[in-house]
Amino acid sequence: MFLADQWQDYEVLDCGGGEKLERWGDVYLRRPDPQAIWPARDPSLWRKAQAHYHRSEKGGGSWEFFTKLPDRWVMNYKNLRFYVRPTGFKHTGLFPEQATNWDWMTGLVSDRVKQGREVRVLNLFAYTGGATMACAAAGAQVCHCDAAKGMVAWAKDNARLSGLADAPIRWIVDDCAKFVEREIRRGKTYDAIIMDPPSYGRGEVWKLEENLYPFVRLCAQVLSDRPLFVILNSYTTGLAPSVLGYILQMLVGRKFGGHVTWDELGLPCTDSGMALPCGATGRWCAD
Repeated sequence: MFLADQWQDYEVLDCGGGEKLERWGDVYLRRPDPQAIWPARDPSLWRKAQAHYHRSEKGGGSWEFFTKLPDRWVMNYKNLRFYVRPTGFKHTGLFPEQATNWDWMTGLVSDRVKQGREVRVLNLFAYTGGATMACAAAGAQVCHCDAAKGMVAWAKDNARLSGLADAPIRWIVDDCAKFVEREIRRGKTYDAIIMDPPSYGRGEVWKLEENLYPFVRLCAQVLSDRPLFVILNSYTTGLAPSVLGYILQMLVGRKFGGHVTWDELGLPCTDSGMALPCGATGRWCAD
């Protein structure tokens, strides 16, 4: 498991009964988690929750607040800073398990930059910019693309908060596949690609199991002659990490060599000592 165990501001205190109790800085949130199918270890601990997201039988859900929370607050991860807040669909604007990927890509970017070589990164379905900022802080030029205008604005706020307002980041509000198609026509290339596609798309018709392979095949066409890495994430329950690895090996590894790894993403659970599974990642990198 790729374990995101370097957080100071975030922790999973307990998980069970289809939920998790988390500390986000000084704020305690209770949210659904389909992987936590065992009973909670310490029900009394859950009284710390200041807000609880309840799923609706009709889909979606809503927050129940027990105390007044700030409109948004700041989370720190090493040299990065993020605004977080409870959103309408249980999320907070940050996926803490991705920190293990940030650390991995930061190391690769830093090593190449130290060699005096530039690194151009394309971050697709880039959300609020965690990977964008990690790469930019390590010295990369980043193209950040997401179809949601509000998420790109949030990412810009995070960049300013992390002291990266003047970093070479190109902000794009667009459908990711259409943007990549235009980059191909323009002859643009990138040394690294990060893909974090949703299970289902809201605008363009998108279903991960049907669209993932052709999407990665499309994106592979904008890789430079000497690419550095490709990351492919999935939060679709039932899609094994090995599937992501095999896709990367077929579409990237066969052409560029290098090596592919894959595993679950996970977060340590303080009370139980277990690790909570939080999706899957495939990683390709050059030798």
